[in-house]
Amino acid sequence: MSLFKARDWWSTILGEKEEFDQGCLCVADVDNSGSGQDKVIVGSYKGYLRIFNPHPVKPGDEVQPEDLLLEVQLREPILQVEVGKFVSGTEGLHLAVLHCRKLCVYAVSGTQGNVEHGNQYQIKLMYEHNLQRTACNMTYGPFGGVKGRDLICIQSMDGMLMLFEQESYAFGRFLPGFLLPGPLAYSSRTDSFITVSSCQQVESYKYQVLAFATDADERQDTEQQKLSSGKRLAVDWVLNIGEQALDICVVSFNQGVSSVFVLGERNFFCLKDNGQIRFMKKLDYSPSCFIPYCSVREGTINTLIANHSKMLNVYQDVTLKWATQLPCIPVSVKVANFQDLKGVIVTLSDDGHLQCSYLGTDPSLFQAPKVDSREINYEEMNAEMKELQKIIREATKTQDILPESEKQRDVTVTAEVSPDLDEESQAIDSEIKAGAVPSVTVKITIQSRVTAQKPSLAVCVQAPLAVTCDQFVFDDLEPDSSETVVLSVFLKENCSPSELEGTCMVSYNIPTGIPRVAQCNFSLPLKLICFPVQPSKAANHKLTIDTNKSPISFVTIFPDFIDPSEGDQANALGFQFLTGSKTTLLASKTSQRYRIQSDQLEDLWLVTRELIHRLEVHFKKQNCKDFACTFSGSIPLQEYFELIDRHFELRLNAEKYQELLSERAVQFRAIERRLLTRFKDKTPAPLQHLDTLLEGTFREVIALADAAEENQANMFQAFAKLKSATHLVIMLISLWQKLSTDQVAILEATFLPLAEDTQELGWEETVDAAVSYLLRTCLSKSSKEQALTLSSQLSMPKDTSRLKKNITLFCDRLAKGGRLSLSTDSATQQAAVMPGGCATIPESDLEERTVIPGSTAMFSSNGQITKQKSKP
Repeated sequence: MSLFKARDWWSTILGEKEEFDQGCLCVADVDNSGSGQDKVIVGSYKGYLRIFNPHPVKPGDEVQPEDLLLEVQLREPILQVEVGKFVSGTEGLHLAVLHCRKLCVYAVSGTQGNVEHGNQYQIKLMYEHNLQRTACNMTYGPFGGVKGRDLICIQSMDGMLMLFEQESYAFGRFLPGFLLPGPLAYSSRTDSFITVSSCQQVESYKYQVLAFATDADERQDTEQQKLSSGKRLAVDWVLNIGEQALDICVVSFNQGVSSVFVLGERNFFCLKDNGQIRFMKKLDYSPSCFIPYCSVREGTINTLIANHSKMLNVYQDVTLKWATQLPCIPVSVKVANFQDLKGVIVTLSDDGHLQCSYLGTDPSLFQAPKVDSREINYEEMNAEMKELQKIIREATKTQDILPESEKQRDVTVTAEVSPDLDEESQAIDSEIKAGAVPSVTVKITIQSRVTAQKPSLAVCVQAPLAVTCDQFVFDDLEPDSSETVVLSVFLKENCSPSELEGTCMVSYNIPTGIPRVAQCNFSLPLKLICFPVQPSKAANHKLTIDTNKSPISFVTIFPDFIDPSEGDQANALGFQFLTGSKTTLLASKTSQRYRIQSDQLEDLWLVTRELIHRLEVHFKKQNCKDFACTFSGSIPLQEYFELIDRHFELRLNAEKYQELLSERAVQFRAIERRLLTRFKDKTPAPLQHLDTLLEGTFREVIALADAAEENQANMFQAFAKLKSATHLVIMLISLWQKLSTDQVAILEATFLPLAEDTQELGWEETVDAAVSYLLRTCLSKSSKEQALTLSSQLSMPKDTSRLKKNITLFCDRLAKGGRLSLSTDSATQQAAVMPGGCATIPESDLEERTVIPGSTAMFSSNGQITKQKSKP
């Protein structure tokens, strides 16, 4: 990278949010002043045409108003500007402006001013051509060797060269094999047009060949064209450069030799008139524009090449002579003469940064300051070090993660759930097939102590629940102000949720620009997803919860589900879920027990959790601190494993559908290619039932896509049921082993690691890895198990046998006294907690306990495995 920067002689910014490209810059004595001083002509895609005459008092001065000679807004975007002898009857220079569908030629003239404002300039339209095709770029020159005037050639977007003899249209020709337009230049020495095709070839076409070829307006099919009187357009020479070209420039600093310069994406080529390569230079950067500008030594040419690293390199043929830094990335570069300064580099960026600069260096005026030599007082330094260490020790002792100012939140968010359901349901697009789907109103209030900038609120509930609106954006909140929003929550999809909770999150910026977040959680009522019905006596799944207090009437703890007129002796309650299943809750009249029963295992979870929660709230109001719930039954692992197998089976089906869809898609594309080849063939051939095969494959793809979509919906419902059953198992294990809050959190992190289930990362492999980790750490039998390493990659297993073995072993070790802990010295703790340690369970024994067909493996409170034969 160069240490030198381009010396800024004059610069300005053009307009606001205007765009410029390669052809938007031109330098010439457009007003025919005769002084030899160039003017800078710039056109923009917004249609603004500007002409500048830079003359700063000293280099780097600000732009003076008189530097802008002319500014006019044309009606259409300006693609390219050129200056040449475009008007018949005069050899004066005129300005050609290329629009998308129009070519305009203007005369620029100035009027001598009599006041300090200087001369006044204006443009006059000499003639214009309306184009029948959309233009891309143009070139000009003395086509056919004419003297004293320039003709114009315009290349259209569809590959037609349109030639204009000043005020009249001459002819148009289509380039053969055209696909996309490329740069275009004219060589006066060979009287030919040079372009780069989309085949990455430099092609040259003689003007005389173009003139005598078939007229583009009368172009016919290939067979008929052979019979027409015109000649076919033939290329003069072709050179394959193997890359797309950014620009082409033809220069002739020697009367006998002209060179064709081509700037590619990674190479720089110099060609002879006949297409042979004089030299090429491989560039180690991405160029943006270039211009050959002079020959300072016989047989060599100097070239300026700008790149996307804001560098401008000066080459003499292939030798780098100078490199300088630019303030922006130029899209066009020119060399101009101003006043007494010759060879000024004019650059234009795509956002309108126009700069006139020259090469050179600025002397460095920086001088290193003198070092203040003073004696070091080591005693003061030691005292300061001790004081700083004391501050650091006090700061590390505090247990607060947040600083003192954060203890009182700048913004607080609260959510209030209505105790009653909405009188008129707000449910939208619910898939529940039952009657009216209820909804409940949630009122969210945001209070701010300081100015909160750009606050936004996000409300999230777990599917299958949904909200009427989950995103809110507010204006800036002033200090001590608040905002309130109201929304409704309802059950959208046809399955019961695993949690009746939601989260509100507010993100905002404080005045210093630091982003902050405030959040809160809210609980939804059980009656949002179910309603009371008559209790059912028979059920497939039953759970019994023991308490240390006498049973409480359901009228007291479930007043929203039981009519108070039924009396205080109501000891049975039925819950009908909106999805169709039913759960019954029974209270014992003689013992301190409650029974929950249902036909589906997962439906026990929400009712059981609600029962325990309401009992805890009831006894807490009565200042009863010793209330406790326990579970002495058997953990229904076999029924739980059936839900796991069902979910895993749907995952396997999803993988199978994906493979089948991929195969059918490949087959469909292959048939399409064969049909397309048949249709393109000039000699018709029979389809050989390819159309029938294509239609059949299409139907198979649609059927497979529908089946995959249905499987995805079933997998979502299976995962929701699996999460509910997992919550139930975690709660039963915690009541069975009387786990602490931290241990319950470890259980939840182990068995509920994912909020969503995907093919790339599924529930089975994640839980298997987590349970295996606990079995090898806090629940390990010996140091030998702790030394075992786990796989670092999670992948979908072939079956669920290993997962079910690990879960069974996990419960067995908990039953034998194991305790959950994430401490590193868990093995030492287990030796103290588990008298006699955990006995090793043979793998053969474990397989018998978990894989016996027709049996139900359960754990009782004494840690023994019982087998219950299922009824035939």
